[in-house]
Amino acid sequence: MVDIDGFVVAPVTEIGRHAERQPGTGFLEVLVGTSQVSHRAGKFGKMNEYSFIVWQNRNMGATAKSVRRTASRKQRRQQLIVATIKCIARNGMGSTSIGDVAKEAGLSQGIVNLHFESKDNLLTETLRYVADEYKTQFRKTLDEAGPGAAEKLQALIELDLHPAIMNRQKTPVWFAFWGEVKSRPTYRKICDTRDRYYDEILEDLCTTIIAEGKYRNVSASSVAIALNAMTNGLWLSYLISPRSFDRDQASSAASDLLRSYFPKHYS
Repeated sequence: MVDIDGFVVAPVTEIGRHAERQPGTGFLEVLVGTSQVSHRAGKFGKMNEYSFIVWQNRNMGATAKSVRRTASRKQRRQQLIVATIKCIARNGMGSTSIGDVAKEAGLSQGIVNLHFESKDNLLTETLRYVADEYKTQFRKTLDEAGPGAAEKLQALIELDLHPAIMNRQKTPVWFAFWGEVKSRPTYRKICDTRDRYYDEILEDLCTTIIAEGKYRNVSASSVAIALNAMTNGLWLSYLISPRSFDRDQASSAASDLLRSYFPKHYS
């Protein structure tokens, strides 16, 4: 007898003693050879010693059920958010409907409404998801780069050009949400928080590099703004012409810009 996700699978020869321990348990389905017959407890017609019974184990611990429900809920929400990203990338935000998302995810519209209640909530959580994902990658890159500020700065610029960040699904989604921030305070807040975090770290790194190299007439905030504008411009070029976009050339352009400000560090 095996317990799989709350369902017990057992040979029919074991049903007698198990049914006695769980009187009244409803058998969900009975497999008899190659046929499938619906049964209720105590009705074992058309079965032999080769048959198997599958029924729900209603005595499962509450904790195990709760853990499974929580995991399933989280996984289902992520599945729907990923489907939303694909729909926005393909159709645009305005043309993406709850029905489109449900179809992309292979689920019903009712499931989408159950988890998010409305399209607005779904879109907000999708933006929050991509923003959190970007922040995680940003932090990881910062931590794993070399110890110097110049190494960290270059690694962060290269991150924005990496296929994990700049790709045919995520890039259109970012631009779709940026296009809505003026009329959507929630979107603006999420984007502003992300941009502020990013800009502050870039400026801090530039400040350190300027001090190390004793660069004159170079403003850390101005360099950070220029670098941010450059990466946004490269993202736009990729959005418009993803097939012809040359990542190596874009990386070289980024390196040239860094070198123009900090020649001692990027020679």
